[in-house]
Amino acid sequence: MRNILLVLTFLLTIPFFTVSAQTHLEVNGVTVPRKIEFQNKTLQLNGAGGRSKMWLEVYVQALYLSQLSQDPKFIIDSDTEMAIRIEITSSMVSSNKLTKAINAGFEKSAGSNLEELRPRIEQLKSYLSDAITEKDVFILAYNPLDQTMNIYKNEVLKGQVPGFDFKKALFGIWLSDKPVDDTLKKHLLGI
Repeated sequence: MRNILLVLTFLLTIPFFTVSAQTHLEVNGVTVPRKIEFQNKTLQLNGAGGRSKMWLEVYVQALYLSQLSQDPKFIIDSDTEMAIRIEITSSMVSSNKLTKAINAGFEKSAGSNLEELRPRIEQLKSYLSDAITEKDVFILAYNPLDQTMNIYKNEVLKGQVPGFDFKKALFGIWLSDKPVDDTLKKHLLGI
């Protein structure tokens, strides 16, 4: 009888552990949710990975899509809800360093549209200008209804940047043919 009770207890706890294991993913010590809500839509984790600079992990990034894909061009060109989640993992990251990195990323991603995007890049940088500390979480979420990027820091909306062209260049920082980090690109694509 005791063995039957142990087996039943074990069998009843398996679903609990399975469900909790499926709601999050751990990447480099950071708990990444498998789903996020944006504009009353559920976005699913497409992939996640860490970004290193000079052997130091600086952030963990995750890509959330309404339709999962391993095709970077499809993701960049898609006019659907999607988001990037960045969790800072190093106290070495400052708003100045983050905005410099964003500038460098746009220079690679935007190509001939860089000057046209420059005022909106500056607008984005202003939303990232507050002091940054380890464990800060940024969500850059695209809303196709008004074609804006919504910039959140620790669940507080900092502002919006308009334009589908801006969204394409922003996601291109990590997913274009010249991404800031080839390994991170593969992780975001789930490859």
